[in-house]
Amino acid sequence: MARVFKYLLYYWFPVFIYCLLIFLQSSYPSPAIVPAVPHMDKFLHFMAYGILGILFFRAYSTLRIKNNVNLLIISSILSSSLYGISDERHQYFVPCREAELMDALANLLGSIGGVTVYCLSRFRC
Repeated sequence: MARVFKYLLYYWFPVFIYCLLIFLQSSYPSPAIVPAVPHMDKFLHFMAYGILGILFFRAYSTLRIKNNVNLLIISSILSSSLYGISDERHQYFVPCREAELMDALANLLGSIGGVTVYCLSRFRC
């Protein structure tokens, strides 16, 4: 039982907490101060979902699919991208926020980028 708890805490708890942080951040109105760098928000989306993709990859690497790298890659990208799409949908209902297709695209590309970099560094994919 302690082994299962340690496994969940180490591999799945970071995914849960990170998703919760994204959800909470998306539940508040956009910051009044917009960064002076053009498209900085897209870069931040890219980075945030790159990290989420890595966290999903780590967690999925503990499952039975761990020997199928292609399935790990697809599952990780799909999970983090779908969460990004659902987050954009969530923002549609938050006052002073809006759902943007380009943000969803940045989330998808970030997921692909994060999983690719992690996979290359860990498995030489």
